[in-house]
Amino acid sequence: MKMGLKGSVALVAASSEGIGRAVALGLAMEGADIAMCARRADVLEDAANLVRGMSGMEVLPIVADMADEADIKRVVSTVGEHFGRIDVLVNNAGGPPHGQFVQQGEEHWQRAFELNLLSAVRLVREALPYLQASGRGRIINLTSTSVKQPIEGLVLSNAIRVGVIGMAKTLATELAPYGITVNSIAPGRIDTARIRDLDRARAEVLGVTEAEARKMAMEQIPLGRYGSPEEVANLAVFLASDKASYITGTTIQVDGGMVKGIL
Repeated sequence: MKMGLKGSVALVAASSEGIGRAVALGLAMEGADIAMCARRADVLEDAANLVRGMSGMEVLPIVADMADEADIKRVVSTVGEHFGRIDVLVNNAGGPPHGQFVQQGEEHWQRAFELNLLSAVRLVREALPYLQASGRGRIINLTSTSVKQPIEGLVLSNAIRVGVIGMAKTLATELAPYGITVNSIAPGRIDTARIRDLDRARAEVLGVTEAEARKMAMEQIPLGRYGSPEEVANLAVFLASDKASYITGTTIQVDGGMVKGIL
């Protein structure tokens, strides 16, 4: 299927590994040039080489912390100067620490706010002139199923990520006159380092092995397994494409049927 991404430029945040890297690769395989950013230079360079080697597209890696406003401004300006355009913005950031409410101090709340909400606000604000000039701009937010169904032991994610959805719904209306669509993806239990970390934490709380905790989690998923980063990336590529030009303001989970709510 021709996705209409050839000749476009996508900025994918937090894309050195996991879902972010899979999204960057998926977009590049459809013909988009890619800007990737992450905090760890060595891991980011490896990811950029992977995407470049598999797709043959131009890849621009930029070391940056998505919780840092100055870094975000530098990333967007660098991408704009290098490519001259941004057509697709994928907002992504690492998940906040696990733990119950009483375990989270002021610094934890502030970090989660900066990393998981303000990063998206700042990226959109800085990239908006490019997205408006594109005429077919796409904003895609990678969030979590916690925006639809709170997850036990993840109070920071449950509270902060919902703000991204509220912003996205508002932007979908405000940016529609510019041809910009705004959608969010809510991954469930995807086989990434983040989920493996959460499995280890849950195993400690329950007094079981990590393998047992993983098995218990899979039993709550109708499809009976964890998803892959590529399965999330497939939806992101579609939402970034011309095929999704009439889809905006949505939040779609990729979770194997785990969330039981109707909406």
